[in-house]
Amino acid sequence: MTFSSTYDYSPSVGDLALLAFGRCLIRRSEITQQHLADAASEANLLQVSWASRQPNLWTAETYEVPLVQGQSTYELPARMISPMAVYMTVDPGNGGQTFDRILNPISTFEYASLPDKETQAQPTTFWWDREIVPKLVLWQVPDDSATYVVKLRILSQVQDAKLPSGVQPQIPYRWFDAFTSALAARLGRIYPDQLVKTFGPGAIKDLQADAERDWQIASRQDVEDVPTYIFPALGTYYGR
Repeated sequence: MTFSSTYDYSPSVGDLALLAFGRCLIRRSEITQQHLADAASEANLLQVSWASRQPNLWTAETYEVPLVQGQSTYELPARMISPMAVYMTVDPGNGGQTFDRILNPISTFEYASLPDKETQAQPTTFWWDREIVPKLVLWQVPDDSATYVVKLRILSQVQDAKLPSGVQPQIPYRWFDAFTSALAARLGRIYPDQLVKTFGPGAIKDLQADAERDWQIASRQDVEDVPTYIFPALGTYYGR
């Protein structure tokens, strides 16, 4: 048996857009600047949709926030969407051993119900204030008994999809087909004529069904294959 011995298949956003137009029965020779502009917009809106369906594990990054005594709220980059894990490195100083501890999440209501929001101590919990520019709000407020650095393992926005210059999409190999199917379904709504003429009025729904099927196939692989445990942790949850 003879194989290629290469692993180089990495199409650009433009390549995938051309494939998507092909699924809409639009030949490459028929594509205009308007087609390309629509493809660029729909490709980015597609990524917005995927971000809302979360998680997109390939977008995970670790972001560090050095804490300041007496400061409870920290603005984060707008690209950050959802935290997977939040933990804190504690350096007690004086030659003491550095260690990590998990911070537990609380809801908006639970944070609002805390009577002592300004009390300084070693932080134990966080509230994710999900504004346009997200904020990390800690309780208790960092004190001066140690040096603290919060580390967020967080899901971020996918980088912009751009058609010119062979720019590649920020998606892994296993998602290329899902991206093409979803983009074809979006473009099919804008340019339905040839599809409907050839396959009838159900052609657009067929593209949408293909997109959803391919999403399901890819998303089943975008998980952490580990056991799940559910147990109460009320003591650490409320930091007492």
